[in-house]
Amino acid sequence: MAQIDNDWLPAIEPEFKKPYYKELFSFVNGEYRKTVVYPPADDIFNAFHFTPLSSVKVVILGQDPYHEPGQAQGLSFSVPEGVDVPPSLQNIYKELSTDLGCTIPNHGCLKKWAAQGVLLLNAVLTVRAHAANSHKGHGWEEFTDAVIQAVNAKEEPVVYMLWGRPAREKKRMLNNPRHLVLEAPHPSPLSAYRGFFGCRHFSKANAFLESQGLDPIDWQID
Repeated sequence: MAQIDNDWLPAIEPEFKKPYYKELFSFVNGEYRKTVVYPPADDIFNAFHFTPLSSVKVVILGQDPYHEPGQAQGLSFSVPEGVDVPPSLQNIYKELSTDLGCTIPNHGCLKKWAAQGVLLLNAVLTVRAHAANSHKGHGWEEFTDAVIQAVNAKEEPVVYMLWGRPAREKKRMLNNPRHLVLEAPHPSPLSAYRGFFGCRHFSKANAFLESQGLDPIDWQID
């Protein structure tokens, strides 16, 4: 695992010393040794490397990494250029097009968002190949809850986009009145038509950020 060395470290370093994290570290190391795990070990903490805590303006919370070869890159919903755009991200792009008139790109790499302060965080940061949710319940959730709490403590306004039931359950931790919490069904093909399409979260996020004197996010992926 590539170590976190930016301004996230003071906020989450205490987690590394807790018993659950030691067990998690041992489990994840064992998984990488004996089977195929995604993302590559050096990419596990990319969400933190690409989006320092001080720059977080939006949080998009996913569940766990993509579990097929070449997809996961340590950022929720994002895949490297050259990899087919997954269905959920296709639906995100459709909503962006409807909401803000963004053109739909031919790739799924969301690093541009991360560089602007969009924290692309999964609740679980690793997964066994071809086995969704295979690393669920081993401690990642406690770690990422601590991450969410660190963002909740920020004085600067933050927008949370909580898509789907597991993400929406995190709302209980978000008690900072400075922040905006947006909720919708998950953008997967199974649920996008139940209210993700038409949620207009992207324009709502930008309107809120601008109302707080902050620069909006350029959501257009080139």
